[in-house]
Amino acid sequence: MIKGLGKYALKAAVLGMIALTQVAPANAQSRIKDIADFEGVRDNMLVGYGLVVGLNGTGDDLGDADFTRQSLVAMLERLGINVRSQIDDIDSDNIAAVMVTATLPPFSRQGSRLDVSISAIGTAKSLQGGTLLVTPMVGADGEVYAVAQGNLAVGGFSAGGNAQTVVKGVPTSARIANGGIVEREIDFNLNSMQNMSVVLRNPDFTTASRIAEAVNAYLGEVAARPSDPGTVRINIPERYNQNVVALLTDIEQLRVEPDQIARVVIDENTGTIVMGENVRINRVAIAQGNLTIRVTETPQVSQPSPFSQTGTTETVDRTNIQVDEGEDNQLGVLESGVSLQELVNGLNSLGVGPRDMITILQAIKTSGALQAEIEVM
Repeated sequence: MIKGLGKYALKAAVLGMIALTQVAPANAQSRIKDIADFEGVRDNMLVGYGLVVGLNGTGDDLGDADFTRQSLVAMLERLGINVRSQIDDIDSDNIAAVMVTATLPPFSRQGSRLDVSISAIGTAKSLQGGTLLVTPMVGADGEVYAVAQGNLAVGGFSAGGNAQTVVKGVPTSARIANGGIVEREIDFNLNSMQNMSVVLRNPDFTTASRIAEAVNAYLGEVAARPSDPGTVRINIPERYNQNVVALLTDIEQLRVEPDQIARVVIDENTGTIVMGENVRINRVAIAQGNLTIRVTETPQVSQPSPFSQTGTTETVDRTNIQVDEGEDNQLGVLESGVSLQELVNGLNSLGVGPRDMITILQAIKTSGALQAEIEVM
């Protein structure tokens, strides 16, 4: 009896779990940290101009790249070598002028390392085996924030002879892992802020209001208010004074359901179509057909009978022309308020390909039956 009761109890528990999983709605919510950015927490772009040396004859042609020649002379003069009087005699193909770029992460401290990217700007054929000399990297304000130097790692290569050349990847671009050192910090005290902004990556009135409601519900007070579709202003509560990091840690984990407008994105170059779930169509009739003409040439050989004294062997043209006016295509009717899935199924039933579907969607939008925004990439 005890075993029987245990078996029935286990069965009831399993059925209860199955019922719960079937009743629970699908979770379409996202964390705030995945759909928004916090004020002051951002990257900064750095750029610099430098020289790469040690190339095996694949560098710039100093006769064509005068800026490389001038940079080489300036570098040698900084090292105490005067070559101004012999500037026209300098002829080296082991050096290349490059642009150096990097991203300065938020709150980077002095002495921390950065990955840098190097791209040739002259006539260099390859940066394989090169070494980047000390290159200051500046921000948008013109101040130097990092210095880069090191051996280049090139992902591509180029090899060839007199009759053939093989190129894999881009040999004129390279990368130096941890090749940059931060020399200047960006002065930003996060904990001293009295209020801050949450910036939405996809501005929307509904999403901004939902974020404010979620933050206020968590804090138990009205501290967040949406100021526009892309910004939510938060007043720092007293219990988080001088501890804004703890507040952001709690807020970024809150979940909200982002809203989005009905939009159809079209890439005419590749024939790609992306439609949101809120796209709706009013009652509309669609017909699609193309005129196709197929011409087939099947030449035949005409020759006289065996042992005939007259006649010659000739080739006779035989042409077969077929015309398809799309008569098998039918007129399809889409009812009012159809969903995205019904729209796709209706167009696919007509045998419509992606290219023709783009034209049909644009025509439906022109007729006023497509309740969505069309964005052409």
